[in-house]
Amino acid sequence: MARILITSAIPYINGIKHLGNLVGSQLPADLYARYNRARGNEVMFICATDEHGTPAELAAAKAGKPVAEYCKDMHAVQSKLADGFRLSFDHYGRSSSERNHKLTQHFAGKLADAGLIEEVSETQVYSNADGRFLPDRYIEGTCPNCGSEDARGDQCENCTKQLDPTDLINPRSAISGSTDLEVRDTKHLYLRQSNLKDKLDDWISSKTDWPVLTTSIAKKWLHDGEGLRDRGITRDLDWGIPVKRGTEDWPGMEGKVFYVWFDAPIEYIAGTAEWADANGKTDADWERWWRTDKGADDVTYVQFMGKDNVPFHTLSFPATIMGSGEPWKLVDYIKSFNYLNYDGGQFSTSKGRGVFMDQALDILPSDYWRWWLLSHAPESSDSEFTWDDFQASVNSDLANVLGNFVSRVTKFCRSKFSEAVPDGPDYGPAEQAVIDALQTRLTAYEGFMEAMEVRKAASELRAIWTLGNEYLQEQAPWSVFKTDEATAAMQIRFALNLIPFYAALSEPFIPDAADALAAAMNTPLAWPNSASEALNLLPAGHAFTVPDITFAKITDDARDEMQAKFAGN
Repeated sequence: MARILITSAIPYINGIKHLGNLVGSQLPADLYARYNRARGNEVMFICATDEHGTPAELAAAKAGKPVAEYCKDMHAVQSKLADGFRLSFDHYGRSSSERNHKLTQHFAGKLADAGLIEEVSETQVYSNADGRFLPDRYIEGTCPNCGSEDARGDQCENCTKQLDPTDLINPRSAISGSTDLEVRDTKHLYLRQSNLKDKLDDWISSKTDWPVLTTSIAKKWLHDGEGLRDRGITRDLDWGIPVKRGTEDWPGMEGKVFYVWFDAPIEYIAGTAEWADANGKTDADWERWWRTDKGADDVTYVQFMGKDNVPFHTLSFPATIMGSGEPWKLVDYIKSFNYLNYDGGQFSTSKGRGVFMDQALDILPSDYWRWWLLSHAPESSDSEFTWDDFQASVNSDLANVLGNFVSRVTKFCRSKFSEAVPDGPDYGPAEQAVIDALQTRLTAYEGFMEAMEVRKAASELRAIWTLGNEYLQEQAPWSVFKTDEATAAMQIRFALNLIPFYAALSEPFIPDAADALAAAMNTPLAWPNSASEALNLLPAGHAFTVPDITFAKITDDARDEMQAKFAGN
C-alpha cells in the first residue's frame, strides 16, 4: 500500500470560484485522491481557504464585514460548495488557523537563523486617498512586459511575469481607484531566494517526469532576465499572521504581517495538523506525512494547481522548506493546468460572465459538471467551455453511452426474466473477446490515472463504456431471446456484470452516479483486480433493482436558456 499526500492550491477566500478555478486544481486533485483510495492506497488530501492578504481585506470591506467574520462566513460557503461537488478532502482548513500562525512564524525563525532573511529598507507605494501603504496586490496597472491593463503589483496573470508595484505603468489603487500615489520609505523582510538558486535549479532539473508546463514556468523564473530574485515576505496590512521570529517578537517589524504567498503554502502542512486536531490525533499522526525523520520518507507528495501558481510552488515554497534546514517533505510531482476560458472569452465575476460553482449546482447535479470539466481539462493548452460542447458531451457520453446501456440491460432483464441476474450457459467466444478488450482498456486506464493524464483517462473510460454498447448491438439479446432464451439469459448476465464494473471505474469521475449504480446492483464499489474477475462478480440469482434515469439529456431549449443566462452584462 502506497502513501499518497495530495494538496490542491488553496482558493482565495474572496468569493465563489468559477468552473475554471475548479478544474485548475481541486477537481483533478479529487480525481487522483479517489482513484488512489479505490486502489487501496493510504491518502491524505488537504485543501483550505486562503484567507490573508489583499483579496480578503478588499472583499470584506465590500461586504461591509470585519475581515475575520467575512473569512469565517466564506469558509463555510466554500466548504459547502466543495461538498456539493463531492470534493473528498480529508480536511478543508483555513490559513488563518492558529496552526498556520505558529508554523509560519516557526519557518521565518528558522530561515532567519540560516541567514536567509534580510531586512530591507525599500520604497513602497503610498495612497494619499486611502491614507495607507498599498501592498502589491492593492495596486493595479498596465504590465510593462505584455501590456495587459489588469496586472497586479506582484504578478501579471496574463503573462505570469513577476513584478514589483513600481514596475506598473499608470498604477492605481485597487481600493479606491485613485492615481494619487507616491513612493515612501518602509522596511520589510526578504527571503533570499537567490542564495538557493543553484539548489532549486538542480532539484527542478531532477524532476524529469514533471509536465512541461510546470518545468518551463519554473525555469523561466529561474533564468529569464535577472533570474531568481529575492522576495519580500512581509506587508503593511492589518489582517494576517503577525511577523515573529519563531515565538519571539521581531524588532522593527511591529504592526506588519507575513505576505500571503509566504504563509499560504505552509497551510498545506498546517492543514494536516488541523486534521489531526479535528480527529483526536497526535502530532505524530500528521508529522508522518510531512517530516522525513518521522516517517514521511515513503510518502509520495503530489500538488495540483493552475499555471499562475507554479512559480511560488516550484521556487518560493521549496526555498522555504529547503532553507529551514529541517527534514520537511518536498513535493515529488506538480500537476499544473492551463486556463479554462468561457464561451469565446473569459470568466468574469464583475460582468456576470460564466458559470460559478454555486450556479452550476443549482442547474445540474455535480456529476454532469465533473465529467465535462475533467474530460476537457486544460492540460496541454487552454481549453474552452461552450454550451454546445457541454450539451453534446453530457448527451453522448453520459446519457447515451453509459446511462442508456444501464437502462436497456436492467429493464430488459426485468421484462423478460426478473429483477435478478439470469442463469444460462457459460460465456462464449464473443464474451471472452469483450473481456480481453476490457482488460486492455483497464490496464491503459489505470496507467493514465496513475500518470495523472486526466483527459486520456476520461477518453479511456468512455471507450470502456462503449464496449458494452457495442456488445449489446452485436449480440442483440432481445432478438436472441425469441429463439434461444438460455443464450439470451447468459448475454444479459454478462451485460449486468458490466454495470458494477463501470461503477467502480467511474467513481473517481462521477461519484454520485457510481454510488447509485452500485446500490441498484446491490453490490459495493470495489476496484476490479481484472476484467475477467469483474465480469463474473454477480452470480445467477443475484437481486438488483432497475435504477432511475442515470443521466437526463440536456434539451436544445435548456442549452439556449443557460447560454443566455450566463453570457454576462
